[in-house]
Amino acid sequence: MTAPTPSPQAAAPVYLQIKTFVLDKIQSGEWREGDLVPTELALCEQFDVSRMTVNRALRELTNDGLLVRIKGSGTYVAQPKFQSTLIEIRNIAQDIRERGHEHSSQVLSIERLQATQAQARQYGIPVDTPLFHSIIVHAENGQPIQYEDRIVDARIAPDYLEQDWSRQTPNEYLMRVAPLPSGFFTIEVQVPPATIAQALHMNERQPCLVMERITSSSGQFTTHARLWHPGDRYKFAGRM
Repeated sequence: MTAPTPSPQAAAPVYLQIKTFVLDKIQSGEWREGDLVPTELALCEQFDVSRMTVNRALRELTNDGLLVRIKGSGTYVAQPKFQSTLIEIRNIAQDIRERGHEHSSQVLSIERLQATQAQARQYGIPVDTPLFHSIIVHAENGQPIQYEDRIVDARIAPDYLEQDWSRQTPNEYLMRVAPLPSGFFTIEVQVPPATIAQALHMNERQPCLVMERITSSSGQFTTHARLWHPGDRYKFAGRM
């Protein structure tokens, strides 16, 4: 196996290039469930990087549920899980319109931020990178069905604050400014905090379906969205 030769101008950090390399092998079917992944030393030689860099890439893929690391044995491709399947994530406004219903949205807050150390590590960006943070509630025929809590890299979308979110969703906008997205997502059931339950017009004890998605474009972080949906009036659908 030979690793891709990144160009000198490659924007993605090397550990992200390693993650992409491993993910491509899994998604293409070349590496299957239970297959032994090359050792850290082998990947160090392939990518000409330190063991610390390789360890970070494999550790994050393990945290994402794509790999399993067994002490004294090696790293293996994990059993496929829902968050690692290839599913087309549709835009909520598009779904509503296709049902013949009316989509509307309410911006609860939108602000400028700078990346903290924790965010810098999570997204692979420098500390103090300019970010935007928006909270928007989407409704179908006037009934709230999604609470969208989103972080956006301002370098990718510098005019994010100037957009009219009553005419388009952040997802529609980001698909134009950062095409061909890739990334990871999870879906789980959670009881919402009081503020989110109130915004969605639901009882605090009712569960939500929560999708958390971190997306990149051309190897560079684009957005981190946490999407809350009332469990009794929403379901996910897509193509596999």
